[in-house]
Amino acid sequence: MGEFVSVAKEQDLNEGKGLAVKVNKDLEMALFKIGDKIYAIEEHCAHQGGPLSEGTVQDFVVTCPWHQMTYDIRTGKAAPDAWDQEYSVKAFNVKVENGEIKVEV
Repeated sequence: MGEFVSVAKEQDLNEGKGLAVKVNKDLEMALFKIGDKIYAIEEHCAHQGGPLSEGTVQDFVVTCPWHQMTYDIRTGKAAPDAWDQEYSVKAFNVKVENGEIKVEV
């Protein structure tokens, strides 16, 4: 089990829109708010590194803006309709404390 680190404020997120955050020099994440839950996955698409935080979000699926690879933001796995089921990105545990979004690394 890793440690939880603060990556953003809850007020920084908009429903259904991604937010890129840099956790450390080697790790960037895309945060998403759907309803009252916040999800975190790796920022860069496993296909060719597209910015997932800039992708469109529908339900729990983000579509990479570069080549339309789709991921489930809850798990990081390829979405059921993805054109390649082999791709996935890491998903991270998230908690919110006093308006601070914390992600387990």
